[in-house]
This record gives sequence, C-alpha cells and structure tokens, in this order.
Amino acid sequence: MRFLITVLLCGILSLVNAENLLIYMDETQSDHLKAYGVTYWCLERGYNVEWLLNYRGGSFLTPAGADIEQTCKVRGVSYVVVSGGQIAEIYNIIENSNMEVVLLEKAPKIGVYVPPTHDPWDDAVRLALEYAEIRYETVWDPEVMLGKLSGFDWLHLHHEDFTGQYGKFYASYRNALWYQRNVALNQETARKLGFAKVTEMKKAVARKIKEYVANGGFLFAMCSATDSWDIALAAENCDIVDVPFDGDPVDADYESKLDFSKCIAFENFKLIPNPMVYEFSDIDIQPDRYARDRDKRFFRLFDFSAKFDPVPTMLVQDHTSIIKDFLGQTTSFNSKCIKKNVIILGQYDDGSAAKYLYGNIGKGFFAFMSGHDPEDYAHYIGDPPSDLSLFKNSPGYRLILNNVLFPAAEKKEKKT
Repeated sequence: MRFLITVLLCGILSLVNAENLLIYMDETQSDHLKAYGVTYWCLERGYNVEWLLNYRGGSFLTPAGADIEQTCKVRGVSYVVVSGGQIAEIYNIIENSNMEVVLLEKAPKIGVYVPPTHDPWDDAVRLALEYAEIRYETVWDPEVMLGKLSGFDWLHLHHEDFTGQYGKFYASYRNALWYQRNVALNQETARKLGFAKVTEMKKAVARKIKEYVANGGFLFAMCSATDSWDIALAAENCDIVDVPFDGDPVDADYESKLDFSKCIAFENFKLIPNPMVYEFSDIDIQPDRYARDRDKRFFRLFDFSAKFDPVPTMLVQDHTSIIKDFLGQTTSFNSKCIKKNVIILGQYDDGSAAKYLYGNIGKGFFAFMSGHDPEDYAHYIGDPPSDLSLFKNSPGYRLILNNVLFPAAEKKEKKT
C-alpha cells in the first residue's frame, strides 16, 4: 500500500513539474509568421504539437527542449515555459470556453503548382513559406498529368489561369516579352503532353487536381486560380475561349453547355469571353475604380464553434477578426455565385461578397482566398514582392499559414 501511494505521489509530482513551451499567438507575439515555421520545424523532427484553438490567438504548445527554445530565439519567436500546473489551468480554460485542443503530429508535404517561368509578379503563399522557413516543392502541368500530386499532403495553386486564356492579359500585355514566352511555353507543353490546344490541357490539369483533392488532398488557392479552376471544370464540354487564345471562336451555345455540377465552389455564373476584358466572369467583384483607400475596406472572419467545427476554426485562427482588404485579379467572391454547401470563412459586412471560403470534395478539402497579397493592397505587374520582415504580424498572411498546418491536424481528446 505504501508503495502504491509513493507511485501515485511521484506521478502527481511529475505532472506538476512537467514543462512545455507555449508559443502564444495573440497580439503580443513578436513574429506570428515565423511561429508557424517553428511549429512546422517541430513536426519535421518528430515532436507532437498541440494547437490551442482560440486560446491566445491560436497558440501552439510544444514539448520543452533546448533545441526548440534555441530555434525560437534564433527566429525571433516569442514563447514562455509553462509548468504542469499552468498547463492544467490552460486545459481547464479551454474545456470551459469556445476553445479546443488539436494535435499536430506530422509535417505535411507541401507542393506549389507554379509554371517554370519568371513571371513579373510574386506569389503570397511562396513568400509566406519562404519567410516562415517551411520547405516545399514545385510542380506544373507535366507533373500533374503524370500523377505526381499523390505525393503531397497540401497543394497550393499559384495565380494560374486554368481557362487557357493566359491570365486574360492579352489587351495590355500581348506584346510583352514575358507574355509571349508564357504563351510559347504553354503551347509547347500542351504539344508534348498530346493536347491540340492549351485550353484542353488546362481542363485536363484542372480535373487531375480535382481528383487529387477527392482522394484526400488539401488544396489552397488564391486570386485567379480560384474562379478560373471552377470555370475550367464547368466548361469541360465546350469552348469558352476566343480566337486570340486558341485560334477559333467560342461556342455559340457555350452558356447552355456549362455544367455547374462539376464545379467545386461556384455556380450560375456568367462568363466574360471578350479577350479585351480583364475579367473571367461575374464570380469576381472588384471595388469601384480599384479604390485606393485601403483603410476603408475590410473583411471580417466568422467565429466558429471550436468544439463542434474545429476545421473552419483552425482556418480562421488569428489575433484579430477584422482584416484589411487586398485586391487581385479576383478580389472577392460574388455571394450569388457561391454554392450553398460551401462554408464562408470571411466576408464583407454588406454580405454582397466573400473573401475566404472552405469546403470538401470527397475525402479532401479546399480553401479559396481572393486577392493577390495581404500586405500589398493594389499589387501591380512588375511591383517588387512584399518584404515579410516588415509584416511579421500580418493577420492576412496568418490565414495562409493556418492552411499549411491544417493537414497535420487530428482531432484530439483533451487531457484531464
């Protein structure tokens, strides 16, 4: 009996004396973006991390270790050592609040779909990954058609045009060298892959990406890669591309041939096939005259039940719920075109448009965010990329990095 009591006391003392590192993610965090990188670094090295949803901005609880502390210090990430007693208090707060504990166990393998060209614009996701020091691999159409997406847990779509209209830059940039090189590369790639036209290759690639998600992958897309992907899926059996892009006119009856049941997020949209108009469809809503006053444009994140809706809760973890808007070729999603089964994660207060969407396809998930760069309100072609060392606490970039960690998450029972 005395032995049993001794064992129990030792166990209690062990719990009380146990330590963890709390990487807090509220407004006091010195570098929110690097904090995601430290979390990913822990997962790569076999450490389990707990994501404390809604607790101090979506904090991370890691094991205590000199190597983790050193990594935080080197990368400028704020943290605090917490004792077993303090951890118990945190769990108690979480248990009795709109909070949840989610276990992160494995570093997801990250893929970025991007053409092998030097386009005169950057990609916010790649900027975020590189600043956070999260490794990724690039793929493009040949790798997609060869079935190599199955090797990734998470895939981001660069600002691609899956309709085969080369971003609809024809009116302004058809004489630019970068545009002409892009056209030539796509045409040569289509020929090598056995497609008569670039439009047909892009439709096939769009279907392959859809299959990847349906089989359990996670997809994140921004800007024109969102609506152009759904448009390509809907237009599988018709020609929606005009003469400058594929040498022949659009089908006269293309509108009746669009199949919205094949779309992921949108439906009942109206296309804009005019090659001289820099717009794909009415899915996108642009502010009047590309309003320059960013201080008057915001979108708001929704508040979800962490215990009953942990997935959307993970995707909106942030230290603020009101975020400054940012433009793009696709700036916002027309609410009238969003499918009813798609969850809106963030929208504008008037309800006319959404900024951030989430949904599932088969066994997998997708998230769409409109806009080009969360810290460059009106990013133009040729503008330099954002220096994220100047935006360490960007709430918009945090949304991107929430998506990166999502595939590592597994719903976990809270400790008692």
